[in-house]
Amino acid sequence: MEKMYDITIIGGGPVGMFAGFYAGLRDAQTQIIESLPELGGQVKALYPEKTILDVAGFVGVTGDELITRLQKQLDTMDVDQKVDTKVTDVVKKDDYFEIETNHGVTKSKTVIIATGNGAFKPRELRADNAKELTGKRLFYSINDLNQFKDQDVMVAGGGDSAVDMALMLEKVASKVYLLHRRDEFRGLEYMVDRLKESSVKVVTPYLIKRLDEVDNRLKVTSKKVKTEDDEMAMMVDDLVVNYGFISNNRQLKEWQIQPALDHRLIEVNQTFETSVPGVFAIGDQITYPGKQDLIATGFGEAPTAINVLMKEIYPDRRGPVHSTSLHRK
Repeated sequence: MEKMYDITIIGGGPVGMFAGFYAGLRDAQTQIIESLPELGGQVKALYPEKTILDVAGFVGVTGDELITRLQKQLDTMDVDQKVDTKVTDVVKKDDYFEIETNHGVTKSKTVIIATGNGAFKPRELRADNAKELTGKRLFYSINDLNQFKDQDVMVAGGGDSAVDMALMLEKVASKVYLLHRRDEFRGLEYMVDRLKESSVKVVTPYLIKRLDEVDNRLKVTSKKVKTEDDEMAMMVDDLVVNYGFISNNRQLKEWQIQPALDHRLIEVNQTFETSVPGVFAIGDQITYPGKQDLIATGFGEAPTAINVLMKEIYPDRRGPVHSTSLHRK
C-alpha cells in the first residue's frame, strides 16, 4: 500500500527541523520537504557564522553549529527528510492531503507549513559597480571568517545581523567599519552595547553610492544622508552588505489550498491551525497577536501544533504529560 504520512512538514529550516524531531517523539509518520539542497533554511544558507542568542540553553551558538545540532537531534528519529524538493501543490482530499512535488506525489493526514519567509535572496546594494564586484570584493554573507583574516573590512547595515557580522569580523580582520544610513541601530540593546565597547569604527549616517577597485583594494564612496554633495571615500579590502533579504511565498499562492492571510502572513488560531482544517503553520510565516519572529518562538510553536493535530488524528491515544515522558529507548 502507498505510504500515508501522519504529518508532512513543508520547510526544513530550524523550526521545521525541530518540528520533525518532536513529531518523531510522538511516533508520528513524518516527512520533511525542503526545496534547498540541505536542511537549515536561511540560517544555513545566509548566516552560518552568525551568533544565535535567543535559543535557550546556549550562551551563544553560530548558525552552522545550531543547524548541525538540530540535524543530529533530528537523525535520532525515523523521519523522512526530502531535500532539493519543491512542493508544487497541496490538494485537499476527503480525509487526507496530496502533496505534489517535482519528485512525485505523497499522501498525508495533516500538513505543517514551516516555510519561514519562503524563497529568499539578499537585498542587493544599489550602487555603481556593485554587480561587477559581487563575489570579488562585495559579499552578502559570511560563510568563512578566515576569508577576511587580516583584511580591512566594511560592513553595511543597521540591524542585528549587520552588527553581529561586524563583531564577528573584529576577531579576525585588521580593521572593521560599520556603515549605516541612520545614527541609531535597530539591533538588540545587548548587541549595540557590545558594538559600542568594541574596536569597530562606526560610520553614520551614510549611504554607499559607488564602488571602485583601485590597486587591488576597494574604494567605497558614500554620501551623507540629507545632504546634496557631502561625499566621503574610504579604502578597504572587502565590503559585506547586510540589508536583510527579499522573500516571497509565491509557491503558496499556487497551491489548491489557500489559508487565510493577513498582509501576506498566514493567520493561525491559538493552536496554530490555519483556516484550512488539518493544515497548521509555525515559524516566521505566521501571524497572531503578540507574534515575535524569533527562532525560540518557533521552537515553542511546534510542540503545540503537533500535540493538537496528533489528538485529532488519534483521539484515543493518550497525550504526553511532559517532554521526558514522550520517548523510550
